[in-house]
Amino acid sequence: MFRLRSTLAAIAAATGLVLGVLPVAHAAEPLKVAFVYLGPVGDGGWTFQHDQGRRALEKEFGNKIKTTFVENVPETADAERVIRQLAVDGNQMIFTTSFGYMDPTMKVAKSFPKVHFMHATGYKTAANVGTYQTRFYEGAYLLGMIAGKMTKTNTLGFVGSFPVPEVVRNINAYTLGAKSVNPKIKTKVVWVNTWYDPGKERQAAETLVAQGADMLAQNTDSPAVVQVAEEKGVHAFGWDTDMAKYGPKAHLTANTENWGVYYIQEVKRELAGTWKPEQTLWGIKENLVVLSPLNASVPADVSKLFNDKKKDIVDGKLVPFAGPLKDNTGAVKVAAGAVLPMGELMSINWLVDGVEGSLPK
Repeated sequence: MFRLRSTLAAIAAATGLVLGVLPVAHAAEPLKVAFVYLGPVGDGGWTFQHDQGRRALEKEFGNKIKTTFVENVPETADAERVIRQLAVDGNQMIFTTSFGYMDPTMKVAKSFPKVHFMHATGYKTAANVGTYQTRFYEGAYLLGMIAGKMTKTNTLGFVGSFPVPEVVRNINAYTLGAKSVNPKIKTKVVWVNTWYDPGKERQAAETLVAQGADMLAQNTDSPAVVQVAEEKGVHAFGWDTDMAKYGPKAHLTANTENWGVYYIQEVKRELAGTWKPEQTLWGIKENLVVLSPLNASVPADVSKLFNDKKKDIVDGKLVPFAGPLKDNTGAVKVAAGAVLPMGELMSINWLVDGVEGSLPK
C-alpha cells in the first residue's frame, strides 16, 4: 500500500494532480425527448394539454431527460422535415401529436430504427413506432347527457373539424349521451375543416345558435365556441382544456386530457430499457380523460346523474357504443345486447341516429 501511495504521489507531482482527487467520469447523458405540435402552445386547447404533459415529464424526471418541442407544424411535407430533423438532432424518443403526422412519422421511423416514435390518434405501427389515443368519447358521452338534460330547444350544436374517425366518434358519443336522457334531441354539425381557426370556429358557433342550438360542443382547439355561447346566453362545453375563464356562465364542464400520465409511463420504460411499441387507448379509468369541475348552475339532479354515470364508465357498466344502435338513415349498426367492436369504433365513418346531415366527402 505504501508503495502504491508513493507511486501515486510521484504521478501527482509530475502531472499537477492533487492526490486523492481522481478524474470524474462524465455523468450519463440525459434522454432526449421531442414533441411535434400542430398548433401554438398558447394557454388552452389540444397542443396546450400535450405541453402540460411534457412539463409533467420534466417535473417527474428532472435532469434525467431533456425535452424539446416544435409548434405550429402543419400536416404537410413540413411535418416530415421537422420530424426528421428532430431525429438527426439526436432525440431518442419523438412524440408526434396529430393524426396527420401518421405517414410522415412512419417514413422517418424507417430511416431511424433506433429512435422510438409514438404517434397520437393514428393506427399504423412498426418495430419502433407505437400509437396512443384516448377514449375521449367517454367524456363526450357525459357532456351529451348534461346537454340533453339542460337543453330547452332540444337542439344541440357541434363544431366539427375534420370528418376523421376521432371526430365522428365524439359527435356520435355526444349525441348518444344526450339521447339516453332525452330522446327528442337532435344534433346539428357545422364543419370548419381546420383544427384551429378562431374566426371559422366563431362563425360556425354563431350559425348553430342561429339555427336554435342552445348547447354547443366542439372538436376544435380555440375557445371561440365558448366565447360565442357566453355572448349569446347559451351553454357550451370546453374541449381538450378547461375553458371556463372564457365563458364563466356558459361553460358547464370540459372534456380534457391529462397526457402526463401516458408520457411518464413511456419515458419510464425507455429509461428502464423496456420500451416496446404498443397501441395505447386510455380513458376516464386511467385518468387520461378528465372532466373539469361542473359549473355551479348545473342542477343537483343532473350533477348526480353525471357522477353516477361517470362511475359506471369507470366500472365498465356503461359502454357508450352498446346496442341497439342505428345510423341516421335508420340502418341497424349494432344489435341489442352487442357492442360496437373496437376496430370498427376506431374507424367509424357513419353518424348515429339523432345527428342531422351527412359526413363531408
